[in-house]
Amino acid sequence: MGLLRPSGDITQGAIWKHLLAFFVPLWFGTFFQQLYNTVDTLVVGRFVGKVALAAVGSTGALVNLTVGIFTGLASGAVVAIAQHYGARRWEDLRKGVHTAMLLSLLIGAFFMVAGFFLTPWALRALGTRADAFPGAELYLKIYFLGMIPNVVYNMGTGVLRAVGDFRRPLYFLIAASVCNIVLDLVLVLCFRLDVAGVAIATVCSQVLSAVLVVVSLMRSETAPYRFFPRQMRLYAEPIHSILVIGVPTALQSVMYSASNLFIQAAINSFSTDAVAAWTAYGKLDVFFWMTITAMSQSLTTFAGQNYGAGQYERLKQGVRVSTAMMAGFTLAISAAMFLLARPLVAFFCPDDDVLAIGIELVRFLVPTYITYILIELLTGAIRGAGKSLIPMVISVLGVCVLRLAWLFFVVPVHHTLLMVAASYPITWTITSAAIWIYYRFGHWLEPREKTVQKA
Repeated sequence: MGLLRPSGDITQGAIWKHLLAFFVPLWFGTFFQQLYNTVDTLVVGRFVGKVALAAVGSTGALVNLTVGIFTGLASGAVVAIAQHYGARRWEDLRKGVHTAMLLSLLIGAFFMVAGFFLTPWALRALGTRADAFPGAELYLKIYFLGMIPNVVYNMGTGVLRAVGDFRRPLYFLIAASVCNIVLDLVLVLCFRLDVAGVAIATVCSQVLSAVLVVVSLMRSETAPYRFFPRQMRLYAEPIHSILVIGVPTALQSVMYSASNLFIQAAINSFSTDAVAAWTAYGKLDVFFWMTITAMSQSLTTFAGQNYGAGQYERLKQGVRVSTAMMAGFTLAISAAMFLLARPLVAFFCPDDDVLAIGIELVRFLVPTYITYILIELLTGAIRGAGKSLIPMVISVLGVCVLRLAWLFFVVPVHHTLLMVAASYPITWTITSAAIWIYYRFGHWLEPREKTVQKA
C-alpha cells in the first residue's frame, strides 16, 4: 500500500498547507545551516585570535562557491526524482536515486582532490593576507578532505525533499550543528587545535549528517526510493536529467557569487565605516534570503511532483499561492527591519558612524525586497518542470551582467555607497520582468515528450 499512496504525495490536497509544511522545516534548516557556519567564526574569534579569525573568514568565498556548485547539481536530482515520484514511475525513481547517490560520491571525490591541491593557488588568487594564509590553507585542506560526506548529505537530503520529506533533513542538520558546536569547543579549548580543530569539527559533523541520511534512505523499507548501496549505477537517463537541470543551476550560483565579489570590491573602495556598515547589513539581510530560498525550494518540489503527475494547472496555482505567501512574508520582514533598523545594526556594531551608514542602507534596501521574489519563485517553478537553462540565462544576464555594467559605468560617475546598493533593486526589477514574461509566454510547461518532438 505504501507504493500506491506515497506519504510524500503533494499532487492532491490543500496547496498552501503543503507549501507551508515544506517551508517551515526548510527555513529552520537554513537557520541551523547559518548557525553551523557562524559558530566556527565565533569560536575562533573569541578563543584563538584575530589572525585565526581572518584565516577562517578568508575561506568563505571559496567555500560558498564550492557549495553552490554541488547544491546546484543536487537540484537536478531533486527535480528528476520529484517528477518520477509524482508520475508513479517507480523503476525510473529507483534508477534516479541510485544514480544520484553514486554521482555524489564521484563529485565529492573530485572536489576533495581538486580542492586539496588547488587551495594554495586559489587563496593567492583571492589576495589572502600573508599572516592569515597558513591558517586559511590548513582550514580549507581539512575542509576539502570532508567533501565526500558533504556532497552525499546534500544529495541524500535532496532525494528526501524530492519525495516530500522535509523533516528528516532538518533533524539531521540539527544533529550535525550540535556536533559541530560541541567539537568546536572541545577541540579548540581542550586540545588547543585552533583553526585545525574548527575544520576537523566541521568535517566530523558532515560525516555524521551523511551517515544519518544514508541510513535513513536504506531503512525506508516500503518506499520506492529506498537506497541499496550495491545497486548504485550510472544510468544514462537520470544522469542526463540531473546534468540538464543541475549544471545551469550550478552555473547560476557561480555567477551570483562572482557578481557579489565585484560588489564587495566596490564597497571596499569606500571608508572602513562603510565596509563595516555593509557587513552589518549583510548579517541582517540573511533573514530575507533564508525565507525566499526556503519557499523557492518548497515550490520546486511541489512543481516537480505535479508536473510529473501532469497536473499543470495545479502547478500554476501553486505558483500563485506561494507568491502571495511570500509577498506577505516579505512585507512583514521589510517593515520589521525598516522600523527596527537602529537597534538591529547597533547589535553588530554600536559605533555612531557605522550605525548611521548601516541605518541608511537598511532603510534604502529592505523596501525593495519585494522586487526580487518573482525571480526566485518563478525560477523554482520552471526548474521543477525540468527547464532550467532559460531561467539561468535570464538571471545571469539580468542579475549578474547588468549589475556589473552598473558597477563599471554608473558607479564611477556617481561614486556613492547608495549608488552601489542601487544595483540590487534595479537588476532585480528588470530580471523579475524578464522571468515573468518567460513564465507567461514561454513553453516551459509543455510535457517533456512535446518539448523533445519540437526540438
